[in-house]
Amino acid sequence: MIITFLLLALFLSFLGHIAALVTYVTKRSEGSLKTFINTTLSNVILAGTCIVVFITKPHLLKDINLVMLSWIMSGLVMFVTLSIKIKIFITVYRRAKDPSNYHLNFFGKKVLHSTVVKKMEMAMFFGTVPFFLLSGSYFMARLINFFLYKHL
Repeated sequence: MIITFLLLALFLSFLGHIAALVTYVTKRSEGSLKTFINTTLSNVILAGTCIVVFITKPHLLKDINLVMLSWIMSGLVMFVTLSIKIKIFITVYRRAKDPSNYHLNFFGKKVLHSTVVKKMEMAMFFGTVPFFLLSGSYFMARLINFFLYKHL
């Protein structure tokens, strides 16, 4: 059980590391660099802990339920990518309602400026689509399998 928690903590640390990397690339601030370095250290410490535990107690490796672990990981990836998509949608929607980001044309129709959607938001939105589809389909298939047949 401790191995499962260690692996899940390492996976969450990897997700945090990716998020810190994206934040640092987009903002270029000192705070995001510190977060990136902290997640790097946590990844190294957690990976080192996993290696030490696996070397000292190899019998614990066969007790890992990989199906459940992969189901939890795919659910985490699905919810993270879904939250990214929702956050981008809300941000773009708020910008679209701001009068400084649109003008009315000759016929009275609202014409949005290109400032409503930033290139990085567009790249993140479409870049997370494959991860959302793959992890979401695996997560939902296992969830339906659990409800129908009472096992993952």
